[in-house]
Amino acid sequence: MNRGLAFVVSAPSGAGKGTVLKEVLASAPGLMLSVSHTTRAPRPGEADGVDYHFTTPSQFQALIGRGDFLEWAEVHGNMYGTSRQAVEKLLAEGIDVILEIDVQGAAQVVRRMNPSPVTIFLIPPSPVEMERRLRGRATEDDGILALRLKNAAAEMRVMADYEYLVVNDSVDDAVRQVVAIIYAERAKNRRLLSGAPAPLWGL
Repeated sequence: MNRGLAFVVSAPSGAGKGTVLKEVLASAPGLMLSVSHTTRAPRPGEADGVDYHFTTPSQFQALIGRGDFLEWAEVHGNMYGTSRQAVEKLLAEGIDVILEIDVQGAAQVVRRMNPSPVTIFLIPPSPVEMERRLRGRATEDDGILALRLKNAAAEMRVMADYEYLVVNDSVDDAVRQVVAIIYAERAKNRRLLSGAPAPLWGL
């Protein structure tokens, strides 16, 4: 059985990452989303163990102390982390895994995973659209919204570190692009594992 591939997907707030990844997961068989731990409160409609593993700050610190996280970071005043054991178990079973994490966590994962994950950065079409989407959520007060916009500007400065950039102007187009990346990386991985030389096309 071939080992699964890890895909890191990062995006500033308002990029529509959750919506895109939901459709990607429905479109690409053999793919699962890593469920992160977080200290933030659940949003309406979110379920523990499905959207996140919701934990208290003291529980989160205990997990850090045991070295249970592949990556962890503080984002907008809340803690987020990815279980090392959960990800490794899926990869060992040949399942491809999406890690939906911020730029801090992505940098940690790239350093710690071997082979390195495939990295994808998703952005909204414009700053104006990003703010419109955030205000449309109506889930945060103006102070948190201002913090998200400030952090988004900082996150955009590191998007050149990612292998792929996808602009979410249309959800359908963004989904197609991410799915195409996944299938291309799967094909590349199969070719590398086979040990077959690249065709010379008569040259």
